[in-house]
Amino acid sequence: MSKFDIAPAAGRLIQTAFITKDIHASMREMTRTMGVGPWFLRERGVFPRQIYRGQPSSTALAIAMGYAGDMQFEIIQQLDDSPSVYREVAERSGYGLHHFGVAADDYDAAIAHYGSEGYTLAYEAEVAHGARVGYFDTHGALPAMIEVIEFRPATRAMFDGFRDAARGWDGQDPVRIRAPI
Repeated sequence: MSKFDIAPAAGRLIQTAFITKDIHASMREMTRTMGVGPWFLRERGVFPRQIYRGQPSSTALAIAMGYAGDMQFEIIQQLDDSPSVYREVAERSGYGLHHFGVAADDYDAAIAHYGSEGYTLAYEAEVAHGARVGYFDTHGALPAMIEVIEFRPATRAMFDGFRDAARGWDGQDPVRIRAPI
């Protein structure tokens, strides 16, 4: 395995994610400066099952995803004051880079892999299409958390659709509203 290969259990890097206090301003600026877009925005939602640091949670979020080339960018704005991985990072280091997303065909193996690396599973949720995500606290080791994304066929199709919309995008209709979470 070359040093640039990712162990199959770890998943493959597909996303760079940021937290913000104003998702609309962040989308505009990332489009203006880096050409990311179009954005697919869920303006408000609460994932049906969330566990934050071992406790049930019900954090409300706005989430936008867009592409520049093959890299997916995600912007997250927390819409309430509940304890969360988003709030804890914002309080510790401010708004900005939050996590790197890795797509895992075998979610359980990827969760086990990052746990065996010594990282703490800080948050898990059920997201779109029943897929699971797990965030690992990498504070002190990496500049951001790692999010394991269960890459089900519906998840892959959704992300492929976002990426395909970005290819040859003419700048029109830069924000496309999606159904709530």
